[in-house]
Amino acid sequence: MTVHEFKVEMTCGGCASSVEKVLGKLGDKVEKVNVNLDEKTVTITSNLSADELLEQLRKSGKAVSYVGVKK
Repeated sequence: MTVHEFKVEMTCGGCASSVEKVLGKLGDKVEKVNVNLDEKTVTITSNLSADELLEQLRKSGKAVSYVGVKK
């Protein structure tokens, strides 16, 4: 599985929860999600492509950008 990192405009715990909620809808297609509110980053371990994850993250209503594959 690949670990993808995204920048997401999150300002509070509610923002982080909405991001986790939209990613939770992917079910077993996502192995692990780590939301860092302080750094405004989300790392996702998944076999889905960055584009598919980006599309899902945008459903949270937050501004999202792809950082890259995390080693």
